[in-house]
Amino acid sequence: MNDRAVVLNELAQGLRPLSQGLEWFEGLTDVEQSVALRDLCQFCVQARATSGDALEGIRRSGLRPTHTPSVLVMRGQIDMQLGRVANLTPRHERIKAFRLLIQVLGLADARRRERFCADECSHEWHQLARGREPGLPAG
Repeated sequence: MNDRAVVLNELAQGLRPLSQGLEWFEGLTDVEQSVALRDLCQFCVQARATSGDALEGIRRSGLRPTHTPSVLVMRGQIDMQLGRVANLTPRHERIKAFRLLIQVLGLADARRRERFCADECSHEWHQLARGREPGLPAG
């Protein structure tokens, strides 16, 4: 798992504060931001994100329902809409998309861990908290 995937998964799992994640994301180049958003989209699809996750993700992200990422994610098939959110190009929209997709991934992955990985799994991204002191931020 590459460093970007580790950061994204730590953010989604609450192992790293969102403020730190936003600072990291805003420090990336436009191309790097786009890659990170595409990775987030793929992780959301792998975790089987639902429309309910999208709705709750909007609430948790602090975005208004009228913000572009919020509007996009609630229209049509979730997998396709997540891709549209990940492909937003204005920098201010990418930051909103990042906030939303982190929340959606956190919700979908938590459900996946509870249902399918509760009795230990081999998913590398589900082992990130091992060996860390509770409440200790990553990196």
